[in-house]
Amino acid sequence: MHQDLLFSLTSADLVGLLPMIGTLIVAGAAIGLLAGLFGIGGGAISVPVFFELFGVLGYPDEVRMPMAVGTSLAVIIPTSLNSARGHFKRGTVDMGLLRLWAVPVILGVLAGSEIARHADKVVFQLVFVAVALTNAAKLLLGGAGWRLREGLPGKAVLRVYGAVIGLMSALMGIGGGAITNLLLTLHGYDIRRAISTAAGVGVLIALPGTLGYIYAGWGKPGLPADALGYVSVLTWALTIPTTLLTTRLGVRLAHTWSKRALETGFGIFLVLTAARFIWDILGG
Repeated sequence: MHQDLLFSLTSADLVGLLPMIGTLIVAGAAIGLLAGLFGIGGGAISVPVFFELFGVLGYPDEVRMPMAVGTSLAVIIPTSLNSARGHFKRGTVDMGLLRLWAVPVILGVLAGSEIARHADKVVFQLVFVAVALTNAAKLLLGGAGWRLREGLPGKAVLRVYGAVIGLMSALMGIGGGAITNLLLTLHGYDIRRAISTAAGVGVLIALPGTLGYIYAGWGKPGLPADALGYVSVLTWALTIPTTLLTTRLGVRLAHTWSKRALETGFGIFLVLTAARFIWDILGG
C-alpha cells in the first residue's frame, strides 16, 4: 500500500487488514516472550513476518527486506530495554562487560547498517547458521567440555567480539542474543547470566541499528507513507503492546526454569532460527 493509498482506506479495506493486525499482535507476543526468556531480540520471528506482511501490502521488492530488518531493530529497542531491566533487577546482568562492549558493538552495528545497503546477506546468513547450530549442539547435548577457555579473554579480544556481534546483528535484524550467548558460554559463563547479559547487548544493538536503517532509507523511492527511512512506524506500533506485556513473563520463566531446561529450550530455538535462515538462503 503506497503513499497515495494509505489515506483512501475504506471500511472493507480495514476489515481486510484485521488478519494482518492479528498476525502482528501474535508475533509481538512471541517476540516479547523470547526476549525475556532467552535474552534475544526476536528478529528471527519479526524479520520473516514483516517481510511477508510488506509483500502482501504491495511494497516494492527492493525495500521489503531492508524495511523488515529496520523495523525489527526498532521493535527490539523497547523489547530489549524491558528484558534487560527485568534481568538487571535480579542481579544477573554483567554491567562491566556491557560497558566494555558499548563502543565496539555500536561501531559494528553502524558498519553493518551501511554494508546492508550494498552487500549480499547470504554470506552473513551462512555464518549465523553455523553459529546457531554450533551453539544448539552444545546446549542440547549438554556439552560441558565445550570451552575455548575458562574465563573471558583480554579486553582487546572482547572488543573484537563486540564488533562482530554488532556487525552480524545489524545485517540480519537480530538482537545478537544467540551470538552473545555462544561466546559467553564458551568461556564458562552460566547460561542464565549469559542470557541476562545478552538482553543488555540487544539494547546496544537496536538503537544505533534503527538509526542506521532510518538514515539508509531516508528519501528512498517506493516507501509507504508511515515509513521513517527503512522503519515502518505503523508496524512497530502494532507489534509493541503485546511484546512489552509478554517480556515480563519471559524474564520470570528464565529465573524459574532449571539450567538444563533453559539450555534445551534455547537449543531448540536456535535450531528453528537456523532453519529459517536456511529457508531464506534456498529461496523459500
